[in-house]
Amino acid sequence: MSNNNFSRRRRGMRFKPKGGLAPNPQKTDRDATQARAEVVAEQGGDERLFEKRHIQEIERAENIAAGLPPQGAPPEPAVPHQHQHDAEKKDFREPHLETPAEVQEEKFEPVTIKEQPKGLVESIKSVATNLVKKVQRLIRPEKKIHKEVIINAETLETRVAVTEDGKLEEFNIERTTEERLVGSIFKGKVRNLEDGLKAAFVDIGFEKNAFLHYWDIVPNQFDSGVEIVEREGRRPQRPKITQKDIPRLYPPGSEIIVQVTKGPISTKGPRITTNLVLPGRYLVLLPNSDQSGISRKIESQEERKRLKKILRELAIPDGMGVIMRTAGEGQQLRYFVRDLALLLEEWNGIQQRMKSQPMATCVFQEPDLIERTVRDFLTEDVERIVVDSQKAYDRMREMISKISKRSASKIKFYTEAQPVFDRFNISKQLENTFSRQVHLKGGGYIVIDETEALVAIDVNTGRHKGSRDQEATIAKVNLEAAEEITRQLRLRNMGGLIVLDFIDMKSRRDQQQVYSRMKDGLRRDKAKTHILPISQLGLMEMTRQRHSESVRSAVYDDCPYCKGRGKVKSVVTMSVEIQRKLQEILKKRTRDENDFQLRIVVHPTVLERLRTEDEKHLIEMEKRYFGKLSFRADTGMHAEQFKIVNVETNEELASVGA
Repeated sequence: MSNNNFSRRRRGMRFKPKGGLAPNPQKTDRDATQARAEVVAEQGGDERLFEKRHIQEIERAENIAAGLPPQGAPPEPAVPHQHQHDAEKKDFREPHLETPAEVQEEKFEPVTIKEQPKGLVESIKSVATNLVKKVQRLIRPEKKIHKEVIINAETLETRVAVTEDGKLEEFNIERTTEERLVGSIFKGKVRNLEDGLKAAFVDIGFEKNAFLHYWDIVPNQFDSGVEIVEREGRRPQRPKITQKDIPRLYPPGSEIIVQVTKGPISTKGPRITTNLVLPGRYLVLLPNSDQSGISRKIESQEERKRLKKILRELAIPDGMGVIMRTAGEGQQLRYFVRDLALLLEEWNGIQQRMKSQPMATCVFQEPDLIERTVRDFLTEDVERIVVDSQKAYDRMREMISKISKRSASKIKFYTEAQPVFDRFNISKQLENTFSRQVHLKGGGYIVIDETEALVAIDVNTGRHKGSRDQEATIAKVNLEAAEEITRQLRLRNMGGLIVLDFIDMKSRRDQQQVYSRMKDGLRRDKAKTHILPISQLGLMEMTRQRHSESVRSAVYDDCPYCKGRGKVKSVVTMSVEIQRKLQEILKKRTRDENDFQLRIVVHPTVLERLRTEDEKHLIEMEKRYFGKLSFRADTGMHAEQFKIVNVETNEELASVGA
């Protein structure tokens, strides 16, 4: 043994694990715990800007107020809430059955959108930027992605699909008859205060009073996803409200302006906050907060520095703040100025309605899917938006013209006879996408199961099993699965706790590569996500913020036969249960000389089993208990349902599964 080897062995302890050699449990990841608390609490809203340090306390108080255990009850299947609303709250898109005006038919081929720079300085910058890009393309060719938004607007439903090179990447659906509650602003009336729960109950015009926790009245700091930007020369911040001030500021019967953050669920009323948020195209206006910031999703430090300079130049009224959205990346000052002017105009309209309307009424309703699509999806990389409704087409052009007249030319009206989703091959992709098993291009597949509490996703090799280099094959399938999983999360709008079971990988490098691929795929997700590396059990855990109900729960109802289990009891199980019930009834009766006649009504498939394989057991039961059994099939019965009737008195002795 050389001296070098010996000395290296003596110094081996310097390579000890971070947590030491003792088998101590690892410290809890505070961020992961917080992320779990947020998704379990079902936080809604389009873009969460304020921190929720007290979310567990708020959720506990809300459960107690609704008469539930502090930890809450398992969620029930969603049932449409029926409320009686005033006329101003039913501002839905009216069905339009008129024949659309004829327009010139257009061939739908990818188009190229170019913006001509204006001014000498901008021209020089543009030339320099283009030169750099050309050099980069020569070194590493950049693939051009054709991004389009396809809108199918019908009487009862609006569907929006975002495609990249023809592949479906985003999907949203909204029923026109459903009220858009989350994000709407109400002029409420404080009904009562519960100091024990630290909560106020506010009448906003619904059957159940809305729940407003004291922490949702006290001004909050920004969430970790937003960087605070200090503005020079602003006035000193207004005195902060503490929980002790709330009974004095908002006594029962007083007026309060609130925004809905979560709709009513089961016995709970809507959850509300006084931290109002008005999202725009590039900015989010905060009428009740004088803080301003920039989304941390904009990663470029140079771009962040430029946007901070623009933000400080904006004429933001005292007592208000703004957040620069990720859509503002690369935009010029004039776009932010125009967006701020539109938001302030909208806020002035809300304030006018606050003064004129009575308490417990809606003063601002969350925009519908058409308007949100214009606001959120019409970015520079979108080549066009194709819509099949004349009314929606006119409305979108009008909205976009306020923001950018050049962008209004991207809106195209679809007039062909073939449905627009079929024309762009979206219907077939949706059918494949929303099946339980999703196949990967390399031969593997993933299986997705949504439950009430979490989403479980399993990765399988499929046709790859016979490959020689098993390690490389497994890594390849897992990397393909990681890309597809991030896409599926967006398409299905799945939220809450998500557990991913990748195929076991021995190599730590492969595990890290899959983890990195997942993080890269989640960067484009508008919902807030938190993901952990692959654990020792080979599982990857993550959370995804709940924006709204998943597409599955919006489109599908649970099967009335299996109640969402996906399974029904076998005929053997039903035969055993029927015989067990018959034995119980026959044992209970008092013995006499007459035969006890029973009629059993069952599903035809169960009757077939009873008549063939189990006939001898039934005859033996008749002899033992001096009874007479007759069977009848009912095709209208559930496979798990049966009835037992006393023939003599026509009394129903048992009814199972009804």
